[in-house]
Amino acid sequence: MEQPVFSGTAHDPSGARFAVVGISNMPTDWAQVLKGLAGADLTLLGAPPATAVAGAAVVGAPDPETGADRPAAGPPSMSMTPPSVLDLNAYLMYALGKAARRRLQDRLTARGLRLWHLTVLALLSDLGPQMKTVLAARLDMNASDLVRIVNDLVKTGYVDCARDPEDRRRVVVRLTPEGGSALAELGADIASADDEVLAPLDAEERRLLSSLLRRVHTHLEAGARTAARP
Repeated sequence: MEQPVFSGTAHDPSGARFAVVGISNMPTDWAQVLKGLAGADLTLLGAPPATAVAGAAVVGAPDPETGADRPAAGPPSMSMTPPSVLDLNAYLMYALGKAARRRLQDRLTARGLRLWHLTVLALLSDLGPQMKTVLAARLDMNASDLVRIVNDLVKTGYVDCARDPEDRRRVVVRLTPEGGSALAELGADIASADDEVLAPLDAEERRLLSSLLRRVHTHLEAGARTAARP
């Protein structure tokens, strides 16, 4: 059953009072209705519930602190997580991963980078120079996409491409000193993104969560390798 998105009282110019209750699946519909009421020289009284539309709830109502009429705001987000899906671990991992990815991407974008740029830099730092074909295979990326990522990083000076001294026919991608410095700076950005997402957890809970996620990741990674064998 639909729930009220606005309730309160109003009075007309003569002082006669009457009740106002708005029920709708779309609170934005009531925003228009209440704006019309305000335009008809009616005064809306009483604070609406938290679910009321921001713009509709305040039309014609004075700000309790300043006494001035508050401007109508845009409609709030209608997003709500269905309670039943909170019992699904797969959904929780998806939702939390999406939130973490968005925060990290915001920090990378501020530096002109994307997540794949960070991943390539980290892999080169961990494993040393790599051929492009090996990089693509390790990251499970399309070779042409990997080339674009590497070309981006070459332009920034974070990586370079050079002949393999052991086999001059091969070209390897190497992390430059500038790339190493950039990766170290990104570490602080990553830590701050983690802090935002994991704010409700204390240090011990974060260590436990990290341990559990690593175990799951190791399990999935081993399964992927097994499935890829001929």
